[in-house]
Amino acid sequence: MSVPIQVVRVLLVGDPHVGKSTIITSLIKEAFVANIQHVVPEVTIPPEWTREKVTTRIVDSSARPENKDQLEAEIRKADVICIVYAVNDTESFNRVPEFWLPYIRKLGRNVPVVLVGNKIDLRGEDITNESLEAQITPVMNEFKEVETCVECSAKQPLNVSEVFYFAQKAVLHPTAPLYDSREHTLKTACIDALRRIFRLCDFDKDGALDDEEINEFQVCIVTDSFGRTNKGLNEKSKCFGSPLQRQELESVKQVVKEAEPNGVTERGLTEIGFLYLHTLFIQRGRLETTWTVLRQFGYGNDLSLRLRIHVPPECSVELSSDGYQFFTDLFQNFDQDKDGALKNVELDALFSTSPGNPWIASGFPETTITNESNSVTLQGFLAQWRFVQKHTSRVLDIQYASFSMTTLLDYKTTLAYLAYLGYNGDTTTALKVTKPRKTDRKRGKIQRAVFSCYAFGATGSGKTSLLKAFINRPFSETYLGTAKPYNVVNSIEIGGAEKYLVIQEFGCNYETEILQNKKKLESCDVICFVYDSSDGNSFAHVANLRNRHDLGSIPCVFVATKSDQDLVPQKYELQPDAYCRQEGLSVPISVSVKDNVMADVFHRFVEVGMEPPISLFSSNVLFGLPPRAKRYATVTAVSAAVAVIAYFGYRLLVKHE
Repeated sequence: MSVPIQVVRVLLVGDPHVGKSTIITSLIKEAFVANIQHVVPEVTIPPEWTREKVTTRIVDSSARPENKDQLEAEIRKADVICIVYAVNDTESFNRVPEFWLPYIRKLGRNVPVVLVGNKIDLRGEDITNESLEAQITPVMNEFKEVETCVECSAKQPLNVSEVFYFAQKAVLHPTAPLYDSREHTLKTACIDALRRIFRLCDFDKDGALDDEEINEFQVCIVTDSFGRTNKGLNEKSKCFGSPLQRQELESVKQVVKEAEPNGVTERGLTEIGFLYLHTLFIQRGRLETTWTVLRQFGYGNDLSLRLRIHVPPECSVELSSDGYQFFTDLFQNFDQDKDGALKNVELDALFSTSPGNPWIASGFPETTITNESNSVTLQGFLAQWRFVQKHTSRVLDIQYASFSMTTLLDYKTTLAYLAYLGYNGDTTTALKVTKPRKTDRKRGKIQRAVFSCYAFGATGSGKTSLLKAFINRPFSETYLGTAKPYNVVNSIEIGGAEKYLVIQEFGCNYETEILQNKKKLESCDVICFVYDSSDGNSFAHVANLRNRHDLGSIPCVFVATKSDQDLVPQKYELQPDAYCRQEGLSVPISVSVKDNVMADVFHRFVEVGMEPPISLFSSNVLFGLPPRAKRYATVTAVSAAVAVIAYFGYRLLVKHE
């Protein structure tokens, strides 16, 4: 959700003698003060004294030429500007559109403006201005920054507090993001946001909100129309307090029916009716109603979802138990035929409140578990969400206006989609940040539920077939090279606990880039080096990769594919088994995807990721050193041993003599 505004700075400008300073003084003294200074000092009103519960700073100004620099400085600092004119002085009103509004624009300020007509007491007994709307509308049509107009009397005083109330509202509940004042229609971004909220509240997905759903949501329009007090936000995405009476609900429906015949059906309030009600409230100046709803559902002032989460260096992000439960419930709610899988039409309905399926670009559903009709199972659906990693040391203030990079490996996407799909409360509670990998590796035990595995290997070594076997895809004899990254995810049971493993193949075009990217490598729990046991040149490729890029500090597993074919000697200085023993690694695991002989290779990936010392320190304390350093250390150790033996041999010889 967006960060609430804590302070509103209100600036009063206008021609001389229109009563700017008197309005401020009347607000503070609650009485008219005849003799005051030309410009009153800045006034700070604490939040508990205002309806909106924000600190308000009120700033006076002078229109004298000698004060021009100070005036322009204050205009640049203001959150909202009140342009004051005297209702008995036509020239002061004419200068609002002719001088003041263009002047503010010229200074590059695009802040809300409230027009304030002062001295209505001079009209006599009838202070009401029946022609105010006709007088103000042309100005508002030309200058969209004008939010409203308030008439007051600083002398009586009358409507003085309303001036600052509407100034606060202009900042806290702005019109511009929601409503086109010229066209008198909701803006597209506002319509999209309200449609999403409507669909989230339509629990039975019948296209209408029945009385129970309206009371669950507690539509803000009803609250305002019948004068109820806003009792604050509560759980389950409700916007207000106590439920509405049946008579109240029927009155609201009748208002909608009269204006929008398709706004109400026998099933309840339709999406058309829902949008009409919010349009009505905005037109009546009750913008706080619509903004309360939007903000409860995670929208900021620019109608984008704003989300914050802090991820320390070398940490990754996983779903928490709350997040896991949310996606489980979501799956079950949209599994209309209760067959334990989501068809395309059910997935479309599930993502109808979002920008769309975030996994399409990554090859979904070929990246996860499906049934025989290619519908995504609960296991596959959860697996898609479980791995949401990113590594950064800064606090992210994420603005989701575009989803051109929706990828399984980006926790920012999951954070946004939690909001889009209706997660109740703070979306960050659905995620948890793991401990840094280096810290866990030093302890020898990694306490995480999700593990990342990178697969490297020569062209044609069988990487893609290995990954597809992980998600139970059938083996294909046809070879198709991997040109772009391919990711798969599935769950694995280790010691009675469910773990999730994501295996990533990067393709020949991206492999070198990944290996040279330190941050990317830091996000890897285990590397899978794949080689074709029937191709004599295959092992040299992965062994050279490991040595050239100094990957000794990352746990790894060597996998020998195509064990169904004849084993051939590898053209490398050491054969695979000997190389692994020298490096302190477990010997390669032989598999055949074609014959479905997998030797629990995927369990091994997770086990090595969970307990790095198995691969890091199993038999060689020099593991992790570059080859040249290893040779130097070995020579040094041997030399030291020879020296010690020679020394004790000499002492023994002397003793015998």
